[in-house]
Amino acid sequence: MTLKVKKAIYPGTFDPFTNGHFDVLERAVTLFNDVTVVIAVNSSKQTLFSFQERREMIMEITAGLDGVHVDVLHDGLLADYARNAGATAIIRGVRQVKDFEYEFQLSLLNRHLYPEATTVFLMPNVKFTYVASSIIREVGMLGGDVSKFVHPTVLKMLDRKREEASGSCS
Repeated sequence: MTLKVKKAIYPGTFDPFTNGHFDVLERAVTLFNDVTVVIAVNSSKQTLFSFQERREMIMEITAGLDGVHVDVLHDGLLADYARNAGATAIIRGVRQVKDFEYEFQLSLLNRHLYPEATTVFLMPNVKFTYVASSIIREVGMLGGDVSKFVHPTVLKMLDRKREEASGSCS
């Protein structure tokens, strides 16, 4: 028996969207009919890519996945977004114990705020367990090869950002 829940959301900053994120998303679409990737715009985080650039990247990368949508959460609570979207599940990727501790706290808070949604923890393929967006940003901006960890679309945009940054420093 395959579990199919009508709607799930997969929130995150996704700066940038990595192959680990994509792997978790692929796992989510095997469980849920409709998954919305929700790009969180967090004013306390300094991002390399604007929310428009992240949305564009994710839409291009996920174009071949049925039932996947991309949206942006500009402000407000994730629980409110989930409620308004009619989501019954919140997808969270966990790579290591440190991730789980933080995500567990968030899931309990979200359960309090919106009990109708269940947080579902999914682990990416082991080859992506050490891949974090922050590491990809740093290595990519320093000219390191991150091609095994991101989609070619992301690689191209990282290269462009690096060129823009080096041009502004000259």
